[in-house]
Amino acid sequence: MKSKAWTEKVMQGVFFIAACTSVLAVALICIFLFANGIPAIRQIGFVKFITGDIWRPGNELFGIFPMIIGSIYVTAGAIIFGVPIGILTSVFMAMYCPKKIYRPLKAATELLAGIPSVVYGFFGMVIVVPIIRDFGRTLKMMGLVEKSGDGKGILTTSIVLGMMILPTIIGTTESAMRAVPPQYYEGSLALGATQERSIFKVVIPAAKSGVITGIVLGIGRAIGETMAVIMIAGNQPRLVNNILLGVRTLTGNIVIEMGYATGLHREALIATGVVLFVFILIINFSVALLKRRGEHE
Repeated sequence: MKSKAWTEKVMQGVFFIAACTSVLAVALICIFLFANGIPAIRQIGFVKFITGDIWRPGNELFGIFPMIIGSIYVTAGAIIFGVPIGILTSVFMAMYCPKKIYRPLKAATELLAGIPSVVYGFFGMVIVVPIIRDFGRTLKMMGLVEKSGDGKGILTTSIVLGMMILPTIIGTTESAMRAVPPQYYEGSLALGATQERSIFKVVIPAAKSGVITGIVLGIGRAIGETMAVIMIAGNQPRLVNNILLGVRTLTGNIVIEMGYATGLHREALIATGVVLFVFILIINFSVALLKRRGEHE
């Protein structure tokens, strides 16, 4: 008995240390970001830093508004492309998929999660960019757009990011749907509802928490993606009103310039990381509030 009690205490200590390590890692990241980023924001000026539309480190102009908008554009585009496909795929896998093809399909979706970002970037450069370039030229010939771009831009990035967030959305949504008691679905059918109506009006709302979690994780993946985005986004720090033109994201801005940045320039890039970190926190808190409202309802 003493040996068992001693073992339990040791394991409790191990679990406690593991938990403290996780919290410490987050705390150290926060300390590093804010300790190095806040002074730069103060020196540049918060409003000037956030709302400035010119990023020209050589002239000490550090406005990240174009990068904020660029990140929002490509993330929103990824949601538009990825979320409907991800949810519909989850519905098929959870409710319709024959057993013979479930395993290959499941393996394929899991494989998507394991593909390196640079491979997605190469795929975008070789396959998606030429298609979007030709599409833009066609629109320009028809007089629908003034500039067609070179294929690297918001639309291309949104498509590739939409593919990258699919495994996250599919995995969490399917698991959430399978966790819904089958009586919900069967009861809806017994009341005369069609199969599709039962799924979209009963099963998916019951799995809302898991679906929202998957979408948020997908948003986090999209807004934090760097390598693939750098390869296909165009990387121009500017404001655009055309999804065919290139933009620069917050993460792309940091990676592109951190290698040679010094002084205030380097601190401004770290401050960009602070802004990105705050965005992620806002998203997480918003989802937590939505979950609480859903539970109360």
